[in-house]
Amino acid sequence: MATATISSCTGSTLLQPISDIISLPIDQVNFVVCQLFALLTAFWFRLYLHPSKTSTFVRHVVATLLGFYLALFCFGWYALHFLIQSGITYSMMIFSGVENMHKYCFVAALGYLSFCQITRVYVFDYGLYSADFTGPMMIITQKITSLAFEIHDGMARRGEQLTPSQRSLAVRRMPSLLEYLSYNCNFMGILAGPTCSYKDYISFIEGTAYHQKHLEANGKENGKYKQSDPSPETDVIHKLAVCAVSLLVYLTVSRRFTVERNVDDVFTASTPVYTQVLYLYLSMLATRPKYYFVWTLADAINNAAGFGFNGYNKDGSPRWDLISNLRIVDIEFATSFKMFLDNWNIQTALWLKRVCYERCPYNPTAATFILSAMWHGVYPGYYITFLTGILMTLAARALRHNVRQYFLASSTHKLIYDVITWAGTQIAICYTVVPFVLLSVESSLKFYKSWYFCLHVACLLLVMVLPVKPRHKRNSHQENSLQQAHPQGRPAVQNSHTATDNNCNQKQKAT
Repeated sequence: MATATISSCTGSTLLQPISDIISLPIDQVNFVVCQLFALLTAFWFRLYLHPSKTSTFVRHVVATLLGFYLALFCFGWYALHFLIQSGITYSMMIFSGVENMHKYCFVAALGYLSFCQITRVYVFDYGLYSADFTGPMMIITQKITSLAFEIHDGMARRGEQLTPSQRSLAVRRMPSLLEYLSYNCNFMGILAGPTCSYKDYISFIEGTAYHQKHLEANGKENGKYKQSDPSPETDVIHKLAVCAVSLLVYLTVSRRFTVERNVDDVFTASTPVYTQVLYLYLSMLATRPKYYFVWTLADAINNAAGFGFNGYNKDGSPRWDLISNLRIVDIEFATSFKMFLDNWNIQTALWLKRVCYERCPYNPTAATFILSAMWHGVYPGYYITFLTGILMTLAARALRHNVRQYFLASSTHKLIYDVITWAGTQIAICYTVVPFVLLSVESSLKFYKSWYFCLHVACLLLVMVLPVKPRHKRNSHQENSLQQAHPQGRPAVQNSHTATDNNCNQKQKAT
């Protein structure tokens, strides 16, 4: 009786037989099945509810109702938290005024998310059912806060006060309640995101996204390939293939290389150091395909619905990476801490940059990592990871700024530098992220003690010894370099605000 009560509150048990057969928790089975249903629905949405065939109102209503249905299937009546969070913040947007609305929405959305995370982890016992309804709330929190800042930029600040990225994203009218709920809870992104800008989403719903990208494209280069509605099918098939491989690797490899073994007393006492280092890398490598599967499938769902078009490549093929969340090759072959972070959970990194890094007047690097920890949840391991990440980022920035130029004289030296920095980056990432997986203070400190806190000490020494220019001086130097590269004052044109964000990442988050 207790199990039935819990299940009726938290989600559907219709798929319990499948869960028993494949030995996966019911919440994970529900998630995958709902995402596959969303994928099929996305094709139907693009073909039969195309903007040329139906009204914007209908597209908003259908996207919202389907999203809430999927949420109810996965999380039961806990899905009401999605509406409560959206309702509270929308009321603040309407009644508090645009001058301070962004601050109130930021505090309310993040505070409500934190309240739900605390009660889920430390107050309620979910027993046999472990569905985390706060996962979708994390995405909704990103959307709420992003939109609040975009409305503030568009309605309360002058254009000259904004960065190019802020200017392109600024929203100059208050959304209706339907538009707001559709943006936050549509079926394409309700379960796994990714976050997108409000203007991009509205352009997709209204059917103007393709036209805007055509106008941004170079007419001579891409004109003969232009069409009103490029097909996403090739990209969707490719991303589904990536999903299949990622899921297969995760199900077969992750069970052989468990992260918990890194803190096993027998393993650490009887294994040589070089073997421990190799096992650490393999165990953390084995955890990543899970994220590759979830984020790539979410991207494919949006593409199947017609959302995510980002212009054309030089060969005229359409690009469907507007809201992509990761670049797997760049992650696995990253040669710097920055390069790894820039290609991992891309939309969350952009959210952190837009709402925190660009706007925080004091120590934006530390503030951004702390906000990321708060957003992820209340497990101590999250905070240990992101506090360690601050130190790693500062040390990587200092090392890169003081050492890299000595290896650029020849291709051989550059190759040696890349190999060394690849190995160093992968070990540093694994070392940093272990507490994120272990979650508890005891296990996290046990791991770091077995490594004698060696990378913490090394990074602290690098930060203390190697000089790094303040951020405003680095930006000034980079602006001068750009002016020298473009003496006529015409920098290379970016085809979208996403490209502008990526360029800003290169300038402002260099490590």
